[in-house]
Amino acid sequence: MEVIARHRTLLLCLAGLSATMAVTWLFFSKRKKKRQLRKVGEVSQLFLYPVKSCKGIPLPEAECREYGLKSGPLKDRHWLVVKEDKVHVTARQEPRMVLITVTCTDGRLSLSAPGMEELEIPLKLPKDNAVITCKVHGHAVQGRDCGDAASHWITSFLGSAQNYRLVQFEEKMKFRNPKNEYAAYTENGQVAYPDLSPLLLLSEASVNDLNTKLEKKVTIRNFRPNIVISGSDAFAEDTWNEIQIGSHVTLKRVMPCPRCILTTVDPDTGIINMKEPLDTLRSYRLCDTADKDLYKSSPLFGQFVKILKKGTVKVGDPVYQIVY
Repeated sequence: MEVIARHRTLLLCLAGLSATMAVTWLFFSKRKKKRQLRKVGEVSQLFLYPVKSCKGIPLPEAECREYGLKSGPLKDRHWLVVKEDKVHVTARQEPRMVLITVTCTDGRLSLSAPGMEELEIPLKLPKDNAVITCKVHGHAVQGRDCGDAASHWITSFLGSAQNYRLVQFEEKMKFRNPKNEYAAYTENGQVAYPDLSPLLLLSEASVNDLNTKLEKKVTIRNFRPNIVISGSDAFAEDTWNEIQIGSHVTLKRVMPCPRCILTTVDPDTGIINMKEPLDTLRSYRLCDTADKDLYKSSPLFGQFVKILKKGTVKVGDPVYQIVY
């Protein structure tokens, strides 16, 4: 009788497991059938920013990785300028950082800027270079020091009274998780030195709409996006919960981008005016009253997104809104 009881229990378990698998398969098959792609535009520009707050590199294509865009050995915001107290420095404090051009040749990172000789730094730093614990918006993250020559070059160009250092995030270092740093960021993620998300997405139509309200026009470069979309309506990106780029790269909208005085830095002159286009954005792009505690007086412009499915994105790729 014991043997029969054990066999009966086993059969019941197997039957339950089969039923669960059948329900799961039915759920996902129905969900897959309902998934539709609706074209909303195409990729018009791609930008990678190797050094946080320095000039972006326009690209015809880039790899879309968990931590952001990658092109060859260059990864988005994997280098960072820090002060003596190891707190990060951006164009908010040093607006002329946007004039620093970053390139890469033969395994070396090259920095150039007006009035400065070009500086070259090895992409693979010596292991005896110190690893520093830095702060990005108050949150700890590591970086390997790029050496005294890089420190002197950046400090000299910016005319700083204190000594600045350049650090590099390496593959084995611990990524930051934006979910632990900002209440409105509800997804787990991994980033090196970006403010929050691995990617920032913005439409050309949103910038064009803003320019109809400005006396002095701005460009997409004022807002430092990674992916720029053309062919959509203004602020359509606010409604794209999930999008597919090309045949398979899939992105998920996490939260809107709260804007700050960095938008008022002229990307061509490195001059900060502290007012426009920020004041105009505040006149019509503030959050709903319910979200005031989160975003306060920061206008919302562009969307932070995370990568659900990796791959290569190219200028000209179609962009589809995923609708269930």
